[in-house]
Amino acid sequence: MKNYTTKISRNNGDKLKKLFTDGLKDMYWAEKRLVKALPKLARAAVSEDLQVVFEIHLTETQEHVNRLKKIFELINEPAKIKRCPAMMGLLEECDTIIKSTEESSIVRDCGLIFVSQKIEHYEIASYGTLRTIANIMNYREVAELLQMTLEEERVASSKLADLADSYIMEVVMD
Repeated sequence: MKNYTTKISRNNGDKLKKLFTDGLKDMYWAEKRLVKALPKLARAAVSEDLQVVFEIHLTETQEHVNRLKKIFELINEPAKIKRCPAMMGLLEECDTIIKSTEESSIVRDCGLIFVSQKIEHYEIASYGTLRTIANIMNYREVAELLQMTLEEERVASSKLADLADSYIMEVVMD
């Protein structure tokens, strides 16, 4: 496999860089949208625990935006966005959950956790792939920055999973 990826990098470097840059633009758009969406999710959450998770992740997401700007500088590309249909759909799903659940219901929190987990998994997959491409292209510092973001996304996902376990149990016991 290593020989194959090395061969891809040599023969299609420009195409791989375009794929990489487009992926960064996609995530830049997604993270900027999340900065706008997370306060709304925190306000919609019923439990204080979930509100805190959203607020903490807002701070991290703002840092993710800053890291992406730094990455664009490191690869000598302008920091531009590319509309991310996947994130757009996931954020629309968040809105649907908010509109279709009772304001003070634990079911709303379960729904918000459900969709937020999808968002985290999308980000984990995206940052993991971008980090791998950065390594293939010998962008070591970029790969390190992407790894930092990847780890933060994994922690956020884990926090949401822990909340889901306790909330779903609460709904079942009700």
